[in-house]
Amino acid sequence: MTGVQRAAIVLLSLGEQQAAEVLKHMGAKEVQKLGVAMTSVGGIKREAVVRVFDEFVDVLAQPSALGSGADEYVRAVLTQALGEERASSLIDRILLGRNTSGLDTLKWMEPRAISELVRNEHPQIIAIVMAHLDGDQAAEVLKCLPDRVRVDVLLRLATLDGIPPHALNELNDVMARQFAGSQNLKSSSVGGVKVAANILNFMDSGQDEAILGAIGEVDSELGTRIRDLMFVFDDLAEIDDRAMQSVLREVSSERLALALRGADARVREKITGNMSQRAAEILVEDMEARGPVRLAEVEAAQKEILAIVRRMADNGEIQLSAKAETFV
Repeated sequence: MTGVQRAAIVLLSLGEQQAAEVLKHMGAKEVQKLGVAMTSVGGIKREAVVRVFDEFVDVLAQPSALGSGADEYVRAVLTQALGEERASSLIDRILLGRNTSGLDTLKWMEPRAISELVRNEHPQIIAIVMAHLDGDQAAEVLKCLPDRVRVDVLLRLATLDGIPPHALNELNDVMARQFAGSQNLKSSSVGGVKVAANILNFMDSGQDEAILGAIGEVDSELGTRIRDLMFVFDDLAEIDDRAMQSVLREVSSERLALALRGADARVREKITGNMSQRAAEILVEDMEARGPVRLAEVEAAQKEILAIVRRMADNGEIQLSAKAETFV
């Protein structure tokens, strides 16, 4: 049982009012994940519920370092782990970026609504907004923007190392017009090549190559750097066996068989090598028994599996390869 499923069981057991109070303190992504989990954990036996609560109580009983001085604790730990120079931008993003209430509001909006909100803004403003969204949400927003704007926005986002004061002022004006009571935004380091690569990973096949090609015409070196950081389905061959086994437990055999129709031989070997012999045989038989399928269906299944991999990596459930870790 995953951590999200255990959390869903706890919330379902609390009752509507108490669960709602807990969800108020979570971000859009966490609420979405928990909502899905809460609808899919039906039929859990009483023994499993008791076990989950026993684990929950054990966690609560552990000494906690949280409380007053948490900011200084985080700052000290990150500086010691990463060094002052590397940690500074991350600290700013964690400790200062949390005050960007206007941008946080966007994470609850539909991608099309966000695209309508920023459609007529300067590409630099759109790039800053995109940098604060999750990769999959930003990709959906990018799809809704006109073709002529997409490349300009992603090019600016990839070269965005921080938010200049004049851009912050413009962004603050945008947020002030749309959301009442928005707070002054503090400077923080956002954007960059990794963020651009992350967004492109969620774009439809063909759209990502079109944007990369256009970026390469403007700045070939930048286009190469973005491409090198993109984590694609074939990169699954590079993750370790333990991570692959964890991923396979989250993926249905039907989607896996479909995704492997267009996969590199190394990926097939990696996946079948981390399954029991019988399960691997059934998977191969399923692939061979299927009739012709559209390329779009194969790519959709691959993107679905990649989304699971990214979620597990973000949650710390698996470790990815060196390339994937720089991407994440």
